[in-house]
Amino acid sequence: MSVRTLPLLFLNLGGEMLYILDQRLRAQNIPGDKARRDEWTEVDRKRVLHDIVLTMFNKSFIEELLKPQELYSKKALRTIYDRLAHASIMRLNQASMDKQLYDLMTMALKYQVLLCPRPKDVLLVTFNHLDTIKGLIQDNPALLHLVDETLRQLIEVYGRLSAGEFQLIRQTLLTFFQDLHIRVSIFLKDKVQNSNGRFVLPVSGPVPWGTEVPGLIRMFNNKGEEVRRVEFPHGGNYVTAPKEGSFEVYGDRVLKLGTNMYSVNRPMETHTSGTSKNLASQTQQSIAPNPLAKEELNFLAKLMGGMEIKKPSGPEPGFRLNLFTTDEEEEKAALTRPEELSHEVVNIQATQDQQRNQELARIMGEFEVMDQPRWSASKGDDLLAMMDEL
Repeated sequence: MSVRTLPLLFLNLGGEMLYILDQRLRAQNIPGDKARRDEWTEVDRKRVLHDIVLTMFNKSFIEELLKPQELYSKKALRTIYDRLAHASIMRLNQASMDKQLYDLMTMALKYQVLLCPRPKDVLLVTFNHLDTIKGLIQDNPALLHLVDETLRQLIEVYGRLSAGEFQLIRQTLLTFFQDLHIRVSIFLKDKVQNSNGRFVLPVSGPVPWGTEVPGLIRMFNNKGEEVRRVEFPHGGNYVTAPKEGSFEVYGDRVLKLGTNMYSVNRPMETHTSGTSKNLASQTQQSIAPNPLAKEELNFLAKLMGGMEIKKPSGPEPGFRLNLFTTDEEEEKAALTRPEELSHEVVNIQATQDQQRNQELARIMGEFEVMDQPRWSASKGDDLLAMMDEL
């Protein structure tokens, strides 16, 4: 397992989270002069994105993230993104967090890692995420500087790694994702995912940079001289890569993996692979809610910890974001949530207080880290604790 995988996993998943939130906030956007207290405006959308980016790319947070360390457990990472999603005035229903955010994030990144032509291109996928994030915050120079500084640090840390080390990073990522087979409507409609949740990988397109199109075998003698050539049918439609993507702060990445696939407005639902339904009904394009969203939703795991649950009295603080297509879908998803995992809407204020820090300390005390490497001896500060301090 590579100790350099966590930064790439965190930044790429964070980028996918920002894409999803931006798409849903735009879809629910109400003009400022017509918006009610519980509705979103363009100002609110920017504020949410800016607050999350500020937390995500905080200088001390990134410095801690880039230290060599093993991957966190899926529960710990899920908790980090729950904190990150609530780093602003936004609040999410638990069903939205489970089924319409985290599942979409993980499956999108899994698909991108699977499609990487060569292991080093995982870094280009990360750069694409950061470049697109800069487009979401282009009117905030301070935040742009934070993202650019993160890019520079990534170049410094990963620019000197060998091809073998990148292969280990990619293998660590695939191991992290290997048991996740969640069906996503956007992939089902594009026919890049089967009904069992497994991806369909293409046998065509550009080959990795620096390699040749398959179809030729060269044989050499003991003096290193080529003595024979044999051609064979490769069964695909491969082409030579036009050029290598840029690994600089600014440049043409060439690779498109990691860019915002939600820029086109279309429904996004996730479904566990254990439910059997006709694939035609999954891929049906319609403005109406996808029928699969009405099935029983098998939630993957309970988010760790118990954040403070408040019942609203009077006007609700903050804003509510529904990541389902309709409120009815969200309500039905909440009803089908197992009773032991069910709880009220989580309401988190943008300001931190002592009670939240104490609760976070209790959560971190439940994490079991065995044989911790010596460089993480001060990991009590941890990414999760640091995020709560921002």
